Amino acid sequence: MLTLVAAAISTCLHLSAVDGDTIKCDGQNMRLLGPGQPNKSGVDAPEIGHAKCTAEKFLGQQAKRRLEELLREDVRIELSGVKDRYGRPLVWVRMPNGKDVGEVLLEEGYALPWRPGHAISWCD
Repeated sequence: MLTLVAAAISTCLHLSAVDGDTIKCDGQNMRLLGPGQPNKSGVDAPEIGHAKCTAEKFLGQQAKRRLEELLREDVRIELSGVKDRYGRPLVWVRMPNGKDVGEVLLEEGYALPWRPGHAISWCD
């Protein structure tokens, strides 16, 4: 069982990776912030469902698999209290050692830093 800090949700019984930067907690999609701050910075992983090229889809599948591995830890989900433009809560996911899952994805090359207005191309 996972505990969520703040907001209305108190536990997360079913947790899964949707893609490399989105999790699903009891049916609710949530977007990883990584070491970022809401609406200022975050992490971006390659797309799977809306990939613009074969390479992006392949990289997206790798990022999702790595996120699934990290979610097997006893993680803690911290809600920022902010939602993205799609209505997904922006969250930090902390591992038992306190390290952020998004930060791990950045360090290992599964994601890149995200900033508003800065498009990332995985097909170049």
